[in-house]
Amino acid sequence: MEPDVGVALSHEAYAPDAETPVRAEAERPRPRAATSARPRASARGGEAGGVDSGFAAAIAAFAAHGDADAPLAVGAGDILAAQARLRRFLPVTPLHYAERFGCWLKLENLQRTGSYKVRGALNALLAAQERGDRRPVIAASAGNHAQGLAWAAYRLNVPAIAVMPHGAPQTKIAGVAHWGATVRLHGSTFDEARAFAMELAERNGYRFLSAFDDPDVIAGQGTVGMEIASLAPDVVLVPIGGGGLAAGVALALKSACLSGTQACRRVRIVGAQVEHVDAMHRVLRGEADGIDPAATLADGVRVKQAGLLTRDVLSRLLDDLVIVREAELRETLVRLALEEHVIAEGAGALALAAGRRVAGKRKCAVVSGGNIDATVLAGLLSDIRPRAPRKPRRRGQDTASASMTPAAPVAALPETSARTSARTASTPTCTSVPTSLTASATASRVAVAVGGAKETRSR
Repeated sequence: MEPDVGVALSHEAYAPDAETPVRAEAERPRPRAATSARPRASARGGEAGGVDSGFAAAIAAFAAHGDADAPLAVGAGDILAAQARLRRFLPVTPLHYAERFGCWLKLENLQRTGSYKVRGALNALLAAQERGDRRPVIAASAGNHAQGLAWAAYRLNVPAIAVMPHGAPQTKIAGVAHWGATVRLHGSTFDEARAFAMELAERNGYRFLSAFDDPDVIAGQGTVGMEIASLAPDVVLVPIGGGGLAAGVALALKSACLSGTQACRRVRIVGAQVEHVDAMHRVLRGEADGIDPAATLADGVRVKQAGLLTRDVLSRLLDDLVIVREAELRETLVRLALEEHVIAEGAGALALAAGRRVAGKRKCAVVSGGNIDATVLAGLLSDIRPRAPRKPRRRGQDTASASMTPAAPVAALPETSARTSARTASTPTCTSVPTSLTASATASRVAVAVGGAKETRSR
């Protein structure tokens, strides 16, 4: 099959060494799933907007097919090592409290290249250099992973190739080309681009770097969870496509909570997916692997197959999964821009949209990216009219203080006397004037008024 015409250079620009072994996928053995799952709260998944009370039992049954003693491919030590590697290159993104949503936001849209994906890509390249692997790197991505890889490869002077599907946002394609990586456009979906990238990797001896199903990538994404741990949340909402971010965050937070403060031990990891783009949800429920994902605003999570490593992690650590309607996602994205002044892409607003149906005293949603086309954002802002927010409730302490302050007793007065007393109380008076002078002045004004009236009557 003849590949599509690419942007910038072609893949032949990088000739592999003769001694370089050919590897299409990461050669690490994939562990089997666990046989037992942790007790979970009632899930809120299934049909969009509904409650799926059997989700916890379903993923427990999914995990029961494997070996309980099989270790995970990624551990807390890998995430700590990734945090040490990335500290010199990437800033800590801020936590922002969205008062109208009642939820904390982890603003990964302010990360380098506008997405959390740069964490996993940079950690994978740094870890490969530590192992002595300096081969050119190729990846398939809908945009954010490709941009993260391009930025990391530029910083480390590593040749990089990104295979992106036709129809990928122009801002993401331009971002990849800006950092000097080779861009290849192929297929109409992420999975078609992924298959082509793996074919090029096997043919030319490149290192294929998965967007989510790689231990180094998962460990890099887990640094998001390490930064959230200082907030001590009770619920963390994460968007799920292939599952790399959710797996990393779950590993980081569960590990930190087991060895951290008592307040952090009750943390629940809740995934978010869009209806008809829910490959991970279907796999964890034991349904057929692989779907035809529908078109969605959240193009960053539009995958056909969930990751193999990530499904193993999430089958053990994921507490809940919420399916969001497309209309809810669009409204949340617009509200996020208008009310919180935060620009997010579709997948970036997915976790916050799911948070509307998840209860928690200290919720935190990951805004995973902000790379949205200006035309798409302009269309959403002009077409969608979000509902007006409800009036804020009076805080309990204000109500309590108001009830503790007794009202001043009012004497039973005639209606006229009460009104006069109210006007007198509201009018400032000068207490230094003697009472006799005040009475004489009042009498003189009355006399003048009476004399004027008599004069007018005589005329």
